[in-house]
Amino acid sequence: MKRMKMLRTGLAILMAFVVSSSSSSGQTPEELNTLQELLQNLQSELQKASPQKRVDAEVCAKSVEWILRHQEFYKPQYVESAKKTLELGQERLNQLNDPNDRWWETPGAHALGYRSRVDQSVQPYIVILPVQFKPDRTVRWPLHVVLHGRNGNLTEAHFIASQDGKPAPEDQDWIELHVFGRTNNAYRWAGETDVFEAMDDVIRRFPIDETRVTLWGFSMGGAGAWHLAVHHPSRWVSAGAGAGFVDFYKYQKRDEQLPDIQHQLLTIYDAVDYAENLSIVPMITYGGENDSQLLASLTMKAAAEEAGVPLTVLVGPNMGHKFDDASKEAFMEFLKQHNSEGRNRVPGKKEFQFVTYTLKYNQCEWLTIHEQQSPFERTSVTSEVDDSGALRLETENVAAFSIRRDIADSVVIDDTEFDLAADLDPNLTDLYFVQDEDSQQWQILDYDDAISFEGNPNQHKRHNLQGPVDDAFMGGFVCVTGSGSPWSGELSDYSSWVLDRFSGEFDKWMRAVPQRVDDQSVTEELIRKNNLVLFGDPGSNEILGRIHENLPVQWSRDQFTFDGKTYSTRDHAFVLVYPNPLNPRKYVVLNSGMTMRTKDFKASNSWLFPKIGDYAVVKFSEKEDGSFDETVVETGIFDAHWNK
Repeated sequence: MKRMKMLRTGLAILMAFVVSSSSSSGQTPEELNTLQELLQNLQSELQKASPQKRVDAEVCAKSVEWILRHQEFYKPQYVESAKKTLELGQERLNQLNDPNDRWWETPGAHALGYRSRVDQSVQPYIVILPVQFKPDRTVRWPLHVVLHGRNGNLTEAHFIASQDGKPAPEDQDWIELHVFGRTNNAYRWAGETDVFEAMDDVIRRFPIDETRVTLWGFSMGGAGAWHLAVHHPSRWVSAGAGAGFVDFYKYQKRDEQLPDIQHQLLTIYDAVDYAENLSIVPMITYGGENDSQLLASLTMKAAAEEAGVPLTVLVGPNMGHKFDDASKEAFMEFLKQHNSEGRNRVPGKKEFQFVTYTLKYNQCEWLTIHEQQSPFERTSVTSEVDDSGALRLETENVAAFSIRRDIADSVVIDDTEFDLAADLDPNLTDLYFVQDEDSQQWQILDYDDAISFEGNPNQHKRHNLQGPVDDAFMGGFVCVTGSGSPWSGELSDYSSWVLDRFSGEFDKWMRAVPQRVDDQSVTEELIRKNNLVLFGDPGSNEILGRIHENLPVQWSRDQFTFDGKTYSTRDHAFVLVYPNPLNPRKYVVLNSGMTMRTKDFKASNSWLFPKIGDYAVVKFSEKEDGSFDETVVETGIFDAHWNK
């Protein structure tokens, strides 16, 4: 019922937005009316089918709803693309009546969809099945994950209509996934989640050999390949990046440093900081000799050489921002060779260099870093096997980690040796090591302590619970509005404006309507599954009223106090991401959406980094048009224990 309500709400917004006049891109009122009628008919029919079964048809309706709502008819043929997409949706809906019609398992390109856990929206992807594909599941197929470049004219409808039904290339002997990635964000934030959700859906539908998953892309897709390869190095048998960017400052040709917190949080995404992880994932990079983005390949080459890790670099002679034939052939041959060999099966490589700056990206091979000593600082583990067969681990800025028990019989961690064949509980498949804060000595946890550690009883920063604010919007989230009387009318007006701005920007740039409920509709299930994004103050928002005493801020009717400083709520707001006291495995966010604005999305994907940290004090003032001026008075990140 909630999804149907969202569909009807979206349609109402659509009908209010689309006016009966031709747009600057040339479509006529008659064409718009036809699309609206076809969309209404399809959405009406969708309500009769179950949410689980209708997703491949629903994604077609959603695609046209968005192109109409945002008036994205960038080219004359987009009207026809939208119509074709709606016809495809109707065809897919009709096919639900025949359980024997497994059309998605026939060779060629199919536009499919999945329902995202981020916002319950449906999102598209394209899968291309090879000519020789048979749906008997006796053969597991390699998978190529392909990331598209930046395209300001990209829409879901054209993405679907331009590719669905095309034949597979004769020489393709793998399953190929083309990711939509929520348009143009270099596969960051929900765009990153989209890659893995699309992969999961392909793995669910088709027999995939998960030791033979290849990643590649060009331009923005190259930037995405760099990002996903070095942040998730054990997911890929190999990866390839054509052009793209790997850092902020060089790519933007900027000498002036960003504000301190933004400068520090660039380490979340700047791929060059993760170059050591090329010891785990074989990678090839390409740049045209005359392409300014060759700088990315050369920057990574220098970083790889400094770290002593391999990287294959191709340069296209006299080429601009595209492949030459010989380089493209060599590029694909590199990926094909590694794909045919496959990754080492469990447990994986024993020797590697692994680096991260955030617990968001905390895993490789058989190793998981659970806690850092200092968040968003360089954190590394180097693994080697000595002459005796013992595993030697050297750590930096690591407070707790785990390894698979079967990786070795003994391990030496920063010169402290542990006998893994000793009398440890046989039920322990993963061994947990925690560094004592006083002695700085490593300790191995027994079964009971390991189970307790997994529950995070001391509420430390952990994976998917490490901040900053923007991280809350990579997983399931719900915006919660207040139904009570606000303590501060000014803060209430400001927070409502922030929510509306975020909803509009997320709708446009992340291609979904954020889920929104009032505080009286928050259920235990919603709390269990989602990050809660609360708007208002403890008077207006009942959920915030229940938990505010358990947050690192003191609130009264006229003011709040944070870090020993007091601010008036008439012109200040407190922004926060923090473990939710009602469910410490999820976040609570106060009075903020994503911290990137429309100007960042329009400017360059390299600007899509956090503009604040885990907390901020924002001074606001209302303008005549009802919008607000904002100034960040204070911002920062909490320590590893969620303390200031």
